Amino acid sequence: MAPTTHTVTNQAPPLVGYDVFTADRALTEAVGRHIAPELADEVREELAVLGRSAGSAQAQEWGVLANENPPKLRTHDRYGNRVDEVEFHPSWHRLLGKAVSAGLTDAWGRPAGHVRRAAGFLVWTQAEGGHGCPVSMTHAAVPALRTDPELAAEWEPRLTSHVYEEGLRPAAEKGGVLFGMGMTEKQGGSDVRANTTSAAPLSADGEYVLTGHKWFCSAPMSDGFLVLAQAPGGLTCFLVPRVLADGTRNAFAIQRLKDKLGNKSNASSEVEFDGTWARRVGEEGRGVRTIIEMVAATRLDCVIGSAAIMRQAVAQAVHHASYRSAFGGLLIDKPLMRNVLADLALESEAATTLALRLAAAYDADTEEERAFLRLAVPAAKYWVTKRCTPVAGEALECLGGNGYVEESGMPRLLREAPLNSIWEGSGNVQALDVLRALQREPQAINAFLQEVGKARGADHRLDGAIKDLLTELADLDGIEARARRLVERMALVLQGSLLVRWAPPEVADAFCASRLGGDWGAAFGTLPHTLDLASVVERARAEV
Repeated sequence: MAPTTHTVTNQAPPLVGYDVFTADRALTEAVGRHIAPELADEVREELAVLGRSAGSAQAQEWGVLANENPPKLRTHDRYGNRVDEVEFHPSWHRLLGKAVSAGLTDAWGRPAGHVRRAAGFLVWTQAEGGHGCPVSMTHAAVPALRTDPELAAEWEPRLTSHVYEEGLRPAAEKGGVLFGMGMTEKQGGSDVRANTTSAAPLSADGEYVLTGHKWFCSAPMSDGFLVLAQAPGGLTCFLVPRVLADGTRNAFAIQRLKDKLGNKSNASSEVEFDGTWARRVGEEGRGVRTIIEMVAATRLDCVIGSAAIMRQAVAQAVHHASYRSAFGGLLIDKPLMRNVLADLALESEAATTLALRLAAAYDADTEEERAFLRLAVPAAKYWVTKRCTPVAGEALECLGGNGYVEESGMPRLLREAPLNSIWEGSGNVQALDVLRALQREPQAINAFLQEVGKARGADHRLDGAIKDLLTELADLDGIEARARRLVERMALVLQGSLLVRWAPPEVADAFCASRLGGDWGAAFGTLPHTLDLASVVERARAEV
């Protein structure tokens, strides 16, 4: 019998048993915008099914268990033989199995594949973010492998399969495979041309033996990896299978698993190559050019993954405020809390809208859209991923002390938030990549300006921001030192343009007033009080 002094009241119920896709108006509208009408019903139902799974108590429990029981490295068997295996909790495999069966590694060959896959990735990774790493790399390996038609014919059907099979076996014996990537080394980091791993050619054409190491190799239980190594002709891309065709294990010594800030469910490792068999992908000396399309695709997934974290954080904050009472009324009705929630909702919607626009550009696959992506992807990766951590932190604060407790799920979101800003090149790398495109690819800036120009004349603050951006682009003095400022402005102008064109007026107005017009403070909750903030918050609510 519970003590009479311990009657629990004024607590928000858990946000569970809802459709993560359908409850997200910004996402559902973006999908409808970028999907052909004849596909609309099929795609909406596909995503709604996934959304109901993501919002279920079962999926939420899988996410908790996968993080409470992180992967374990087993380097040797009982007899002292090296096995280099990583053991995962069953929940990890269930999360991965659902992702693969939902087509989250299958974007490159089906109609509207990138938009439907991006939306699904945004939905499903709200259940748990760590398993998104191998899903992302498997998806992104396809364009790199297509530089070698023979390899693509062999591996692409396995990568895009909707079948997940755990365990290390020859790839030909599995219904579907996962891929990882190894680029960075201890001495080089993002400067991959400083890599020292060597590749010695064998007698068979395209076959090599690798010697060296990788300082960061995520998802080491994957079936294959794309890695960079120094061949006689320079830095080259290679495919390294974990298990060779005859069933023997490739030389792939996992030295240790990284003890990370977050992303606990996912295994990130250090690996050594010593007599490791590899197959060349692309030409010798063109490793970066070969693997760059994989990098671009995973960078887009960083944007999508950050949008997913922000959306889940905002949904939790709005849900809590909808039930929690303080000072004589619901928190959601208090003007100051409403301002905070609306500010967070703007950041989330801008990220989602931009992420789906980039996915749609991949589907269009025109010369103009490819030029647009060349600038838009690194700019979006720079800005959206950086906004993720403050959004997650502020959303956690909306729950007060309840949000600081592990059971709320908010600490896991906060620990996960910085990852996407670091993975696939941190902020400076993205900013410098934008500068290279500006200097070497004039068609890229033309495509970018044409995109933002589609909203010109619709909002005076956006028009002013575009004008200021053009002034900055025309001034090359000290360009590297102010690259972050420039890229931030590019991303904000692009987000503002998209919202002015497609979001409800109250959302576009609030975004342009604050992010572009300067009517904003240094913290969330400092929007102009004259805006229609109630409508912005209501739009962000996840109906259960």
